[in-house]
Amino acid sequence: MTRWLNEEEQRTWRAFLHASRALWDTLDRELQRDAGMPHAYYEILVRLSETPNRMLRMSDLAEATSSSRSRLSHAVSRLEEYGWVRREDCPTDRRGQLAVLTDAGFAVLESAAPGHVEGVRTHLFDQLTPEQVTHLREISEAMLDHLDPGRPLY
Repeated sequence: MTRWLNEEEQRTWRAFLHASRALWDTLDRELQRDAGMPHAYYEILVRLSETPNRMLRMSDLAEATSSSRSRLSHAVSRLEEYGWVRREDCPTDRRGQLAVLTDAGFAVLESAAPGHVEGVRTHLFDQLTPEQVTHLREISEAMLDHLDPGRPLY
């Protein structure tokens, strides 16, 4: 038997869906305008910047960014063209490759981060009370515990 959404659930679902899309679209447009990159590229640079030696195995980077390996490989190829990332062979696995954030890529990230953080603050956190922020985190963590259990959040 289908468990149809009641009116309140339908309103909640649609508000969540539209708000999520609008937030991501806005943040992506702002990154494109201000830093010349889509959010997907920014996320790759962030993930690499947070690791020791600013490098990750390509397979781990794909997982960390929720990308398919082919999509990530394409994105890293573009980032290589910009000089922001380079690939290296993995010393412990002949078949593996590492993505390495270059100094130029780190500088681009440092330049883009303040504007992006301001966008997140303006479009998300400034719209919520401190209590709503706590609820949003708790709701998001509950969803992730169900959808992607055990995956680190940070």
